[in-house]
Order: sequence, then structure tokens, then C-alpha cells
Amino acid sequence: MDVLRRFFRFEDRGTTFKNEILGGLLTFFAALYILPVESAMLGGVGFNASGVFFATALSTFAVSLLMGLFANYPLLLSSGMGLNAFFAYTVVQNSGLSPAEGMILIAVAGLLYLILTLTPVRRLLVSAIPSGLRAAITVGLGGFVLFVGLVNAGLVKDDPSTLLALGDFSSPGVLLASFGILLAFGLSAFKKIPILQKFALPFALFITAVVGVVASSILLSLGQESQGLPLAPWLDSTVSWGVSGFEDVFFFGLFKEPLDWGSSFMNIFGKPDSYVAIFSIIFLSLFNATACLFATGKAAGLDLEGKDGKSYRRAMLVDGIASPLGGIIGTSSLTGFAESTVGISFGAKTGLSTLVAGLLFLLSGFLFPVFSVFSYSSVNAVALVYVGVFIMAGSIKEVAKEDGSALMASLLTLMSMVLTYSLSSGMAIGTIAYVVMQLFEGKGKKISWALYLLAALFVLSFALTALF
Repeated sequence: MDVLRRFFRFEDRGTTFKNEILGGLLTFFAALYILPVESAMLGGVGFNASGVFFATALSTFAVSLLMGLFANYPLLLSSGMGLNAFFAYTVVQNSGLSPAEGMILIAVAGLLYLILTLTPVRRLLVSAIPSGLRAAITVGLGGFVLFVGLVNAGLVKDDPSTLLALGDFSSPGVLLASFGILLAFGLSAFKKIPILQKFALPFALFITAVVGVVASSILLSLGQESQGLPLAPWLDSTVSWGVSGFEDVFFFGLFKEPLDWGSSFMNIFGKPDSYVAIFSIIFLSLFNATACLFATGKAAGLDLEGKDGKSYRRAMLVDGIASPLGGIIGTSSLTGFAESTVGISFGAKTGLSTLVAGLLFLLSGFLFPVFSVFSYSSVNAVALVYVGVFIMAGSIKEVAKEDGSALMASLLTLMSMVLTYSLSSGMAIGTIAYVVMQLFEGKGKKISWALYLLAALFVLSFALTALF
């Protein structure tokens, strides 16, 4: 105990062993939803779902070791919501890349991100992009995640006359998702019991899954189909205990079957969209991770410019290392989790809480059948809608403080991301529009060279896509 106290600087940080263990446990429960959501999302675009499940748990544990022991920082990193939606629906589904090629692209983007982290470029880029534009893009990101959740839940469906329409509420799956979404938002506003409010999403997911399993079991006993409802693990023949399918996703699936590197690289880097995707992944990772690092450090009461500056810089390095690790192990880009603040609010202030959360993630990696009920769209859509709304809500406040250009850019970014079903396209349209509006307002000199370069690259990508 004394060794842990000295190593993690309990007295210096004003915490205790009990607080760190409790904080790590609560952070784990707050972020646990990412395991079934990630496996379901990537499983829907051709990946082995159980393999992704274990890869996500393993990669989370690996970076937790680094964040806890090397950086001594109370921040959990795992596959990021928003980044995983971008990877699944833009990089893989819409770009025609195979799962292995998609993971190669993730790894390349991660390596470039690590290089930026090791140089002053990361700091320069963060300071060069206006806060209003960053907030605008984050609003769009949240809207995209929200829209994906609504579509997956069946609350929004295709319609030949109006393109989109309200879903079919006679469907048990749609009814279950609606129940779960309303429950999650209801609990988040339930201030009378703080623990329910803090853990609104985990509680809502658990209750929704239980209700769905009971309902599907009743339907099956009556000789009917489950109709989109989650099946109990013992009734689902597709799930198994332990590690399954990891060889399909680990290191681009090379342990499962050989990869034609030449044709794969040609397919990836012969498309202009791939370069836009790589840049978008770096861009989204850059601002999400930087914001999480700073916010969690401040929430924990750390002196980031003084005595805790070393931990902060090391945490930034760990974040850079984590980025390519996701693609290599077999999941989407890893990034900081804002849910870490749940553990911090209960007293966690050191890397021990991160280690505890990471270890629990690793243990969960062997329990796929337990979490299989959350892999159904009628259940995991609850997480997508809830997280999407909260991503938007957190940044709309920032946009409201900015000028009209930022507000219009955020709306344009949001609608473009949703209607093109592409985060990168929406980001490009919003960025170009923001620069144009700033120029017409006579504020061109206030725009940094990095933003001009970013807008020019987006224009070039559109031109190349149109030509080729």
C-alpha cells in the first residue's frame, strides 16, 4: 500500500487508495457501453464482431497501463464515439475498402498523429484553428452520431417520396429503442438521485437490454420471431465464451489469411477520399483528445502548468501512441473518454483509477456472451442517440459565444454530415464555408495559415474526387 501511495503520489494529489479504486470502478461502468456498441457497429460493416469486442477491450487495457503507470493521469482511452461512426460508415462502408484496408488506413492516420504529437505541430494546429470552428465541427459530429442511432433504431427510415420518414412504431425493436432513449434522457434529468443521473446511460442500457430479452423470450415461446429484440445469450448460437474471432481483426487479419499488400495499398491510397479520411481522423482525434486531456486534468484539480505538467505531457504522448494502436490491434481510433470525469467526481485523481478501469475492460473482453444483448441495434442505438445529443449540447454553448460565421458553419456542417452520411464531407463543407464567410466579413487577416491550408486541401479533395 505504501508503495502505491508513493508511486501514484496520493498525498500530493489529495486522494486515497479507496477513492482511486472506486473512481476506476465507476469510470469503467460509465464507459463500458463502448464494448458492445463498437463490436456491433464494426460488425455491421463486415468485421468479426466478437473479435472487435476483444480487440477493443485489449487495446483499452494496453493504453490504460501506459496512462496509469507512465503518465499517472486519470484519463481512460478507448475507441471513440464519433470516430468509430466515421470509420464504419465513411471509411469502410462508403469508400469501398475492406475491413483490413480500413484498419491499415486507421494505423497510418494514427502514426501521422503520433508524429504530430512528438513535434510542436500538434500544439500549433490546436491554437491555429478557431474555437468557433472546432465547436462547429463537434456539433456536426454529435449530430452524425445521433442520426446514425436514429436510423439504426428504426426511428428514422427511408421513404421514396420524402427520402426520410418516421419509423414504424408497430415494430417491437423500434418500441424498445424508443423506451431506452426516453429512459436514458429521463434518468439524466433525475436530480433527486445523483447516482442515477451520473450513470443514466449504463442504467438505461441495462434496463433496455433486460426488457428486450424478456420480450424476445416471450415472443419465441409463442412461436414468433424476435423481431429485432435482443436474444438471451443462451438462445444465441452465434456467441461463445472466451476469445473468438480475434485473429480476424488483429494486425489487419494477417494471422487469419495473407494480405496482398500491393493491391491493398493501391486501393487505399489510389483514392482521394482516403487522404481526406486520414486527415479527418487526425483532425477529430486532435481536438477531442486535447479537450479531454485538459478537461479531466482540471476536473481532478491538477496543476497542468506546474507540478503536474510532467504527467500532462506524458499523457499527451500516451494519447499519440494509442492512436495507431487501435488499428493494429483491431478496433477504431482510440481517444480520451469524457466519462473519466465520473470517476474523478468521486475522488479519483491519479493513474491508479485508470489502471483499475483498464483491467476491468480486459476481464470484460472474455465475456462477450454477457454483452451480446447490447449488440442489437434496438439496444445500442440508445447509446448512440444519447452520446450524440450530449456531444452536440456541450459544443452548442461554445458556438453560441462565437460570431455568426461560426453559427452558420456549425449548422452547415451538421446538415452536410447527416445528409451526405459522411463526417469528412460535412467537415470540409463547413470549413470552406467558414473561411469564405470570414473573408467576406473582412476578417481574412485573422485567419491562420493552417486554416487556409485546411480549406484548400478540402477544395482540392473535392476537385480530385470529381475528376477521378
